[in-house]
Amino acid sequence: MELDALEARITELRGEIRLAKAGGDDDAKVRRLRAELRTAERAWDDALDRGSEPDDAPPLLPIREQVHQALTLLGAPSASRVIVAVNDAFFAGRVAATQLTSLRRDEERSFRSSPYARPYYLCAALTAELLSPARGLLAISTWPVAVRIIGPLSPRTDFLTSAIRVAEHMTRLTGAGGSASSGAYRLLTRMARNIPGAVEGFGRADPARVVGAANAELVVHQENDRRDRHAAAERATTRLDEVTRLFGAGLRSASAS
Repeated sequence: MELDALEARITELRGEIRLAKAGGDDDAKVRRLRAELRTAERAWDDALDRGSEPDDAPPLLPIREQVHQALTLLGAPSASRVIVAVNDAFFAGRVAATQLTSLRRDEERSFRSSPYARPYYLCAALTAELLSPARGLLAISTWPVAVRIIGPLSPRTDFLTSAIRVAEHMTRLTGAGGSASSGAYRLLTRMARNIPGAVEGFGRADPARVVGAANAELVVHQENDRRDRHAAAERATTRLDEVTRLFGAGLRSASAS
């Protein structure tokens, strides 16, 4: 329902603004959040005046911005289905996985046409071995290369990192007087069921318990994963140009010494 989604987003934005002010974040971030809040409130008024909730109402943000905010929350390269799930759970977004299929290619064309004209690009995660695009994973160009590298342990450490960030975001929302949506709890519970000790039986996941369980496993893998990623990042920095560092190398250029 459009009104329900907008009300949830308005509550989240108000909580984020309070946190940003309390945390001493820069004025630009606070202004951006307030502008987004005003947009959401106007959309709520418009939906109420219409007296109906059409399925084809336009999204509040362009698709690339919705993907960017979902990836920023997750903090790690992620698959389309995860991005869509986070966007639905926290940002009342309207992004379908099919819409992301060509997004990375569009971003690469834009970068090649006018490098660094945008503050960020949605780019590829890179395989540690070949420095080629990791299939199906999107990342943000402003992340360090090592964060965008996918080594043997990276899928697991990235999953644990994202679960922690989702849980912590939910805690911040409730701590700021807001509330996490039922969709957010469903998402966290699905993630928790893949983490030993993070949830009991078929009950709803508790964010604090998820953070504790995910951190306990993360320390087991994190150092080896960090070492693999940084070694591959050094190779990427010396072997790849500015385009392929963001969007991946072909097999020939990646394997060249």
